[in-house]
Amino acid sequence: MFGSFVGAFRPTITALGGHTWRIPWRLSKTRKANVRKRLREVDQVVNTLVESGVQCKQLDLAMAMPKEHEMAARDKYTTFSRKANKHRKGVHKVPHFTKRPIPRTTPTGF
Repeated sequence: MFGSFVGAFRPTITALGGHTWRIPWRLSKTRKANVRKRLREVDQVVNTLVESGVQCKQLDLAMAMPKEHEMAARDKYTTFSRKANKHRKGVHKVPHFTKRPIPRTTPTGF
């Protein structure tokens, strides 16, 4: 009765290590380009708000962050993680990384 699962409820294939949908080991060129594009779009929004004359604490904090062209590749494509090896993990391994802001700075020493 329970051995004939079909569709989404089918057990995972053992040969794939139990994962049918795997996260790629590294970011592709296209994904990297999309990360840079999103960072530039955020920079553009912050500049537009500054030029319009809006003042608030969060805008001041956003202005203090480095721009996309000032960031090192390590900060663009990886993020700080306490649990990961060497305390860095690829930004594509963060859940919903396209919808959440990528932290542009890391704790000192990491």
